[in-house]
Amino acid sequence: MKNIIIILTFWVSFFASAQKKEHRNLENKLAIQGYDPVSYIEQKKAVKGKKELAVNVNGAIYYTSSEKNKELLKKDPAKYEPVYGGWCAFALGDYGEKVEINPTTFKIIGGKTHLFYNKFFNNTLSSWNKNEEKLKKSADQNWKKLTEK
Repeated sequence: MKNIIIILTFWVSFFASAQKKEHRNLENKLAIQGYDPVSYIEQKKAVKGKKELAVNVNGAIYYTSSEKNKELLKKDPAKYEPVYGGWCAFALGDYGEKVEINPTTFKIIGGKTHLFYNKFFNNTLSSWNKNEEKLKKSADQNWKKLTEK
């Protein structure tokens, strides 16, 4: 069952990323499906942002959940943007592919937000936690290769 889910995830991701030349995971320029990137770091939880508190960061629209978070994001976007363009950290580490995420499944590593796929009984954060050091190193290398293209 797990292999079928991984294969299905790969194909969904393949077709989605084939349509986008952008390295960031955006849907109509909206990043993290409307979740507040600041909340992961500052509140240690995923919080849905508000359209009226939007911030444009190099063409990506981030919704924030408060005026305070909006100002923090504007002041230091690099601190709050998720790693790997918002794609699944596990998929990048395990097989070097861009895969959609569940914005409520995340982990802060080294002060940066890492997001993960979590659907159909397949929470990739659990798999990541079993071999984080190796997967992180591999994800970093794979991301570098993908973004050099």
